[in-house]
Amino acid sequence: MDKAYVAYYPDLAVPGSKEAITQLVKVAERTGLKKMVILSGRGEPEAQECELIALNSNIDTVVVRVDWFMQNFSEYFFLDPIRAGVLAVPQAETRIPFIDLDDVADVALKALIEDRFTNEVLELTGPDLINFGEVVEEISKATGRDIQYIPVSIEEYTQMLRDHQVPEDFVWLITYLFTNVLDGRNASTTDNIEKVLGRPAKSFSTFAKEIGATRVWDEAIPETVE
Repeated sequence: MDKAYVAYYPDLAVPGSKEAITQLVKVAERTGLKKMVILSGRGEPEAQECELIALNSNIDTVVVRVDWFMQNFSEYFFLDPIRAGVLAVPQAETRIPFIDLDDVADVALKALIEDRFTNEVLELTGPDLINFGEVVEEISKATGRDIQYIPVSIEEYTQMLRDHQVPEDFVWLITYLFTNVLDGRNASTTDNIEKVLGRPAKSFSTFAKEIGATRVWDEAIPETVE
């Protein structure tokens, strides 16, 4: 192996990530890895510390620094609420440049196989700044359903997660993201996807139409008890 794509789960901001990336870099240098593309989070100081560990190594490194994924609504923790017809989350007014993971993957591949981005930080965003209410409006239009957005406080949201027996480490991460990353610091867009790929980044409206056609957002059917 001479090139590697690195995505640290669940997030480079969590405790222990710096130690893990430090160890990874040591092993990579010892085994002769020549290039590394590392996925990082936008607006996360701890993630930026991990980036520097990689960038200051003897390995050619490209950092792909991204914002919130559109797929959080179709494949991850916002999917069930959307199916249920009600999304209740904090930070109602914060505008976010949600990004399509297909765009991230295409940029990461280019960064991995081409040499023009060596030792650069590619900060990627979608083309639009939208809030959670507008996201729900787009999904409602794409599905023909009346999906509701309810703004709640971070305290109410974390209690709701605990009521649903979400593991505490995940509750910590979600609390961190909503309080530190969604505080408005990332309310800006970049054109790096277009610069790298030669085409515009996918908008949330387009994403919603594509995912709506798959019917993954159709109303959840309640389980029956016999």
